Formats: sequence, C-alpha cells, structure tokens
Amino acid sequence: MIPSAEYGFWLLAAVNAALFIGFAYSFARPLEARDWRSFGAFSAFIVALFAEMYGFPLTIYLLAGWLQTRWPGVNWFSHDSGHLLEMIAGPGVNPHFGPFHLISTALILLGFWLIAAAWPVLYRAARSGRLATAGPYARIRHPQYAGFILITTGFLLQWPTLITLAMYPVLVVMYLRLAAREDASAAERFGAEHAAWARSVPAWIPTWRRAASGPAASR
Repeated sequence: MIPSAEYGFWLLAAVNAALFIGFAYSFARPLEARDWRSFGAFSAFIVALFAEMYGFPLTIYLLAGWLQTRWPGVNWFSHDSGHLLEMIAGPGVNPHFGPFHLISTALILLGFWLIAAAWPVLYRAARSGRLATAGPYARIRHPQYAGFILITTGFLLQWPTLITLAMYPVLVVMYLRLAAREDASAAERFGAEHAAWARSVPAWIPTWRRAASGPAASR
C-alpha cells in the first residue's frame, strides 16, 4: 500500500514536466522535422520521469519485494527512496545531498547551459546559411544533442525508473544517428569548409585544441 501523503501529486508532476520541457524548448526550438522528433522523445522521457517521481512510483512498486528483501530497513514507499542509487549505493546521507544527486544536478545544469549557449549560434547560422563554428561549435560539433544526453543522464542518476532506463539508450542512439545525418548533410552542403572543421573539432568530447577558424553559421 502506497501512502497517499508520499505520491499522487499529479498536478505537481504535470507542472514540473511542463516547466522542464518548456525550459528546454526555449533554448532549443526545433527547426526541422528531425528536431521535433528528438524533442518529442526527450519530452516523453521527462513526462515518464515526473509521473513516477510525484504521481505513482511504478518502479518501486514492481521492485518492492526484491528491494525490501535486500534492504529491509528502508521504507521504500517514502518519497526519498525514489532516489534509488542513493539508497542502495550512497553514503547514507540525505539523498538530496548525496553524491549521485550532486553529480546529477551538475550534469543537468551543464546540459541546459550547453543547449542555451549553442542555440543562438545555430539560429544565426541557419538564418545566414553558413556553417556554425563559433561558441560551443568551436569545441564540439553537436553541442545541443550532447546537452540533451547530459540532461537525461543526470535525471537517470537522480531518479532511475524502469521506463526511463528503457528509454535512455533509445534516446542516445537517436541522438547519435541524428548527429551522423547532420554531419553528412553539412559535409554535402559545405564541402571543404565542413571537412576542415570536422578535422579539428570532435563530434562529442571537446579537446583543448583551438578549432579551425571559420564563419559562425548553420549546421
């Protein structure tokens, strides 16, 4: 039996999901159909996350027997217990101040910062019909997709659920494929300029080398 005081806050779940989705949209407004597909998948991940965080803890409900057997001293239907990694492998402090939660917060903030920093560069580039090579694009070729991966990774560390665990690799593969398609499209459109940029700027993991100089413009 799930204590009513701990879950069932569907309005809170909806508000939080809307806030995070709206916040992400404000920094990464989809430009093309593939952008809308990736943003839709990200939104589904966020909705599934907050539905379990504040609505109904499906993962805890399904794993309750196993969890109670392994860690009998934990009230698994308390809200804090939804921080599964903190409860199972954390140091036993308040889960909001444990290492998994702190790393999660850092990843989420870094992801949103990366998306926010990349968007105006990409927008100006798209309007002028040029290759985006300034800002975050001077360090990695796909900062917006990297940002979304960082955000979903952060949320997974903070509040893992069976549904988001299943969705996470699908999202990562989708972003990798979208990035590959964007590289191919940009290579066809910008030719030697893209080739020079791609040689000096890694796709995902930044280096301290300065990127090849080039105009700040589109994908």
